[in-house]
Amino acid sequence: MLLMPVTAWILVTVVFFLMRVVGDPISAAMGGRLPPDQIEARKAAAGFNRPILSQYWDYISGLLRGDFGRSQDNRAISEVVTTYGAATLELVFWALVVAFAVGVPLGRYAATHRDSTTDAGLRLFAVLAYAAPVFFVGLLLKLVFAVKLGWLPVAGRASTHVELALQHVSPKTNIMVVDAILYGDTGYLLDVLKHAVLPAIALGLLTAGIFLRLVRINLIQTLRSDYVEAARARGLSSRVVTGRHAVRNALIPIITVMGMYIAMMLGGAVLTETTFEWKGLGYQLTQYLQARDFVAVQGIVAFIALVVAVMSFVVDAIVAMVDPRVRF
Repeated sequence: MLLMPVTAWILVTVVFFLMRVVGDPISAAMGGRLPPDQIEARKAAAGFNRPILSQYWDYISGLLRGDFGRSQDNRAISEVVTTYGAATLELVFWALVVAFAVGVPLGRYAATHRDSTTDAGLRLFAVLAYAAPVFFVGLLLKLVFAVKLGWLPVAGRASTHVELALQHVSPKTNIMVVDAILYGDTGYLLDVLKHAVLPAIALGLLTAGIFLRLVRINLIQTLRSDYVEAARARGLSSRVVTGRHAVRNALIPIITVMGMYIAMMLGGAVLTETTFEWKGLGYQLTQYLQARDFVAVQGIVAFIALVVAVMSFVVDAIVAMVDPRVRF
């Protein structure tokens, strides 16, 4: 818990000074489009002509008050995070579902069929899933399932008429699945789920490959342990021994590193959202980068840093509850 604010502070500080290396956001965005005197006037109004340490202190002070700054179009970053963060949260959730649904069963199968042709094929699949760029996998999925077969939508979080209808849901959560359920239209819910399939697979396969290898390695080690041999000696079937005893312990390492993988998914969400025009926090971050809106970029990255720090703490707490060896 004590490391949470330290981690967030280091990340925010690094991002702040790296963004300042390329200059102030006013000159970066307006250089060559406005006369030098107008640029200097805007810099003075925004406080970018002050010493860098003074700007840093004001920025950190604002973060402590919950003020992430304002974008160049005078929009509060906290509003941007609230609006678009829900979309990224929804995407990461579906990606985790895919990662667990694919990685854990395949890892279990590979461990119970160790050194077979299937095991070798699954290990190769895990390496490819982890190594393949998210945007490349996304483009392939779009070409096959959206363009060629026409089974699923190409991009977006929902069809245009569905998005317009869900704007009037009350209370609006900005999570399309929840909003569709609140709206009460099954057709709208199916449309939202269909739009989530390809982005979730593109992002989820990245982590599924890691889960597959982790489950396989840890399950092989667990199956050699004494208590598993004792369970077999009592006459329990291999299926019961593997399912009830070995798999649970093999999942502990996955829970342990879950915080790191959620952080990796948030990074992958930037590419996934851009590829599928999934208008979440990652998509909005690319828009601000293209516009050279450094204040908005800093605010979004600061929020992501806080999320990663909190998730790391939550995962550590869950591991302590699941695995008594951590507590003692």
